[in-house]
Amino acid sequence: MDSAKKITKKLSKKDVNKSFWIYQLGCEESNSYERLQSLIYCASMIPAIKKLYGDSKEAQKEALKRHLTFFNTEGTIGASIQGITLAMEEEKANGADISDAAITSIKTGLMGPLAGIGDSVIWSALMPIVISIFIPMAKNGNALGGLLPLLIYTLLTLYISYVLIHRSYSVGRSAIIDLLQNGMIKEVIYGANVLGMMMMGALSANYVTITTPLKIHVTGGSTIILQTILDSMFKGILPLTAVLVIYWYMQKKGPRYSVIIGTIIAVSLIGSFFGIL
Repeated sequence: MDSAKKITKKLSKKDVNKSFWIYQLGCEESNSYERLQSLIYCASMIPAIKKLYGDSKEAQKEALKRHLTFFNTEGTIGASIQGITLAMEEEKANGADISDAAITSIKTGLMGPLAGIGDSVIWSALMPIVISIFIPMAKNGNALGGLLPLLIYTLLTLYISYVLIHRSYSVGRSAIIDLLQNGMIKEVIYGANVLGMMMMGALSANYVTITTPLKIHVTGGSTIILQTILDSMFKGILPLTAVLVIYWYMQKKGPRYSVIIGTIIAVSLIGSFFGIL
């Protein structure tokens, strides 16, 4: 009779949405060198923790502690981890035999693989596609060419995250683990990487323009135009070289964008001043 009267603790859609918005609005702004996204992740769990463990201050403290451990993943696809964690916390609050270590282990175990998926699909494929659609508009001086990609990309990633957190909360941890163990996910990542590289190659070929005005005067009064020789050897060799050098630098030193942009400006100014580029 007592078990029949036991009240089951249940998170509502509104509760899940609260966690979703807190994390999405701060996952890239609250990083610390020690724990990266753990602070905003813990903050996003607070509404659910208060509801599930409202009758025990000690349980609330323990829940906060386990969500302050190191955490870092790609924000869009990483919403899946948030949904799974909410489901596990709900099970634990209702008496399921789920230890603190189990919840922490699920987060730790999934954040790396899902970050790989997110970086491949979201950053390497989705973002270049969205940007490439509006580059011609921006090139023609239309301000919407700079604003619309940001708006559309933001809406798309928020929609993907929203679907993932609610879906993951509904199906629990088993579905994501099965997905990662399925060999098909490797093909998805590989395909997204290939698509992303194709898009970056197409963008580089169309919008990176480097030519040289150098001319070589030879005996007899004839002139050799260096750019003509380069084009006959390999069309677009100078833009390709610049892209490959930047890619090599990023592979060796990391995405130091300020250094890269500063170097491009300096080389452009020097090359223009001496009539090389």
